[in-house]
Amino acid sequence: MSDSGSVGANTIVIAQANDADTLDPSDVGSADTLNVARMLFGTLYDVSPDGNLQPFLAESYAYSEDGRSITFKLRPGLECEDGSPLTASDVAYSFQRAADPRNHFTGNASGFLIPSIEYTGVHVDSPLSVTIHTSKYNPIAIGLISEMMVMCRKPYEKMSLSEASTHPSSTGPYRLAEWIHDDRIVLERNPHFTLRRPRYDRVVWRVIPEGSTRTAELLAGNIDLITGVPPDQIDAIRNSETAKVETVTSTRRVYVGFNLRKKFQDTDGGRAIQDPRVRQALQYAIDVPTICEALLRTPCQRASTLVVPRNDKSGIASTPFDPDKAEKLLDAAGYPRGKDGVRFHLRLQAPRTLYGDGNVAQAIGQYLSDIGVDTQVSLLDLSVYVLLTRAHEAGPLFLLGTGGSTWSALYDMSDLSAPDAGTNYTGWHDPAFFAGWSKLEQTRDAMEQQSIMNNMLQEFHAGAPWLMLYFQPDVYGVSNRIHWTPRADENITVY
Repeated sequence: MSDSGSVGANTIVIAQANDADTLDPSDVGSADTLNVARMLFGTLYDVSPDGNLQPFLAESYAYSEDGRSITFKLRPGLECEDGSPLTASDVAYSFQRAADPRNHFTGNASGFLIPSIEYTGVHVDSPLSVTIHTSKYNPIAIGLISEMMVMCRKPYEKMSLSEASTHPSSTGPYRLAEWIHDDRIVLERNPHFTLRRPRYDRVVWRVIPEGSTRTAELLAGNIDLITGVPPDQIDAIRNSETAKVETVTSTRRVYVGFNLRKKFQDTDGGRAIQDPRVRQALQYAIDVPTICEALLRTPCQRASTLVVPRNDKSGIASTPFDPDKAEKLLDAAGYPRGKDGVRFHLRLQAPRTLYGDGNVAQAIGQYLSDIGVDTQVSLLDLSVYVLLTRAHEAGPLFLLGTGGSTWSALYDMSDLSAPDAGTNYTGWHDPAFFAGWSKLEQTRDAMEQQSIMNNMLQEFHAGAPWLMLYFQPDVYGVSNRIHWTPRADENITVY
């Protein structure tokens, strides 16, 4: 293969819309970034394509009797990228670094994993044994910990945070060979990774924001796999003789969040959405099936709760499109149309390049305006939008898609693990819902856990902090040169 990243016998070239925003394993968060980082860093456990937790860097784990400590046994013979042994001390460092508030990380490990398991500390028991301590028993802790990327202490202790964001030191199947920002990331096989032999010698991630250009490059034979095929490009790929379309309904829940924080309450719309009756009314205003058919050009799996359908036993149905009912509910809530036909004004923020390339957000804005909620749609570059959402400053309405799982309803609900959780982007703090987490701590009975979860989902439905839309239909373009099956959890693995 050439240095430009062209297809070769032992190279796979993948194109996605966005570059990685960091390769610091303690701070990665976006899906595009995680896809690259997972090839660079190992985890103690990982999730198989069919949703089973399986050993990876660790070979086993055991809970303490009170459930508040989990001891992992590492596989022997693991190595860091520099060839030094990878030990329990490196695992401990990975947790300590991600949890250190002085680093101001906001990625998946620090913003979601660490608070969700209520991590309290870590202890190195021996070179191959490490114990993670939490404040309470968490039945899905192993799955959550499967997202913690393990890094080696020595190289990272020598780097500044800025250097760590661009100079990853690998513990996974590949290592960084080249990163030209906003153009490509080239990975090469890590000779010190011995758990399994990667399928390819090199993996090239190309950054191509325009969907039509990604398609053209695929059909020209310059790329093996493209993500995010635009709806208007699907037929071009299907009718080609060089590539095919692969689709899957992902576990990503696409929704409009209501940011209920104080900073938005100075506007009439920001005040209006504090009322759950208003949030419920807006649910009826959006014709989700038409958005899917017209803009995404595919039927969608509707979202009714924050739990993925395969994990959902609540029986809660999705809200139908009924604009007349939406208007009546807004009237009843005390928000009649004014002389100009407007009830109140709102701003909806959304990224340009996700969830329908901005068209979905524009459609939602129009549907809300149709019932008298004058909605200004603001489309932002993804890099700007990610920072806004992480800082909880997007809104007062914001379009977002967050990942659920193939393996656990509790995981799906963990975005709202606490009122102050980093992934509670709305600031919703319903006492009845969050009390459910305390009840779940007190039982290991599966039926009782399910009953508690169902009650929590009823509270979520009534409180309506999310305007539920659909589960993201993922569409990939795949060269006929390779055999590849998409996963519902959006992980791209080629090793």
